[in-house]
Amino acid sequence: MSKKDNGTSLILAYLNEKNRPYSSQDVFCNLQKQHGLGKTAVVKAMELLALEGKIKEKAYGKQKIYFADQSQFKDVNDADLKAMDSQISQLSAEMHSLNQSCRQLDSELKELSSSLTTEEVMSEIKALKAECSGYRSRVEKIKSATNHVTPEEKEKVYKEQNAYVKEWKKRKRLASDMMNAILEGYPKSKKQFLDEVGVETDEDCKVVVPST
Repeated sequence: MSKKDNGTSLILAYLNEKNRPYSSQDVFCNLQKQHGLGKTAVVKAMELLALEGKIKEKAYGKQKIYFADQSQFKDVNDADLKAMDSQISQLSAEMHSLNQSCRQLDSELKELSSSLTTEEVMSEIKALKAECSGYRSRVEKIKSATNHVTPEEKEKVYKEQNAYVKEWKKRKRLASDMMNAILEGYPKSKKQFLDEVGVETDEDCKVVVPST
């Protein structure tokens, strides 16, 4: 594009190609990024093209709309219009199908992107195999041990524990009843009484009676 041309040929070709109405602002926005046209240059070029009769101009209030001269285009008959409508419908259906395919591919891409790579999977398998090997070694050691506790011995231990816990609770209750009886006529606090007789409670030793 020459400096003398100042964008007029580019704008004329653009309006003829699109064949739809545009304001000078529309043309500036559509062509500025790719061709570097200034807004003032676009306005002047479109006014000049309209003055020369190469494009048409319509004023709507303070805004002017420009469009290609329709006399340069051949008339379109009904058959051509139907053919174009049919082509538009076909292209719309193809576009709809392509959009669906794109959405499906995009979904698959996101799923694949969030999945482990082949190298990561191999590394994970290697780590899991090493972990399984460690568990197998532990199982073999447990199986080969000679100091297993029999179910009878385990049951005996549980019964002894229950008996000791019951006795513990019984003695704790008796001791608590005796202290409460003494404290009814004792002039000082329970803490002072316990300190004087040298009694340590389970709570002092942070001991909890097991449940049976």
